[in-house]
Order: sequence, then structure tokens, then C-alpha cells
Amino acid sequence: MKSEEEQILHLLGLARMSKSLVYGTNDTLTAIQGQKAKVAFFPKDGGASQQKKFRDKTSFYQVALVEDFTKDELSQAIGLNRSIMAITNNGFAKKIKQLLEEKERN
Repeated sequence: MKSEEEQILHLLGLARMSKSLVYGTNDTLTAIQGQKAKVAFFPKDGGASQQKKFRDKTSFYQVALVEDFTKDELSQAIGLNRSIMAITNNGFAKKIKQLLEEKERN
């Protein structure tokens, strides 16, 4: 069985294929501010000033922020050299939040 982390990364790939994923700093921030983002991802090895910006924005707009993955893990999951992204689909977001809760419990 896949770990919760592997499942989340797999879901990111599926979300990209179904056009339920925005990526890149500007598009992701726009989605957060436009309240289209349901779950945002920021790499744990990302820059401190960017990290603060994303923490502040997601906190203000009440969007879940996931900082559990490296740039490489996120890039590989979606098949693009991007590590800042957000899920815009409720179904994907719900499943990812569920997996994150399971991961925290284990």
C-alpha cells in the first residue's frame, strides 16, 4: 500500500491532468486571493521570504497550506519544474486533506 505522502503526490499528478491544478508563484497567489485555491503547496526547501508570503496569504484567505514536500518531489509529481501550486477542485482537495489528517495520526 502507498503511504499517505505517495498518495498525495499521485493526486497532484491527477489534478494536473484534469486541469484542477494551478502552478507557479503568480498563478497560485491569484488562485488563493480569488478564493479558487482549496489546498496550496509550498516546498519545504523553498525561500524564506516566499514562504512568509504564502503563509500570510493562505492564512488570511483560509486556504490549507502543505509544506511537507521538497521542490523535487513536487516537480516530479506533476511532471513540470514547478514547486508552488494549488488544487482548485473540491474533490481532490478533500481527499488530500483527509490523507494529511491520516498522516498526522500515524
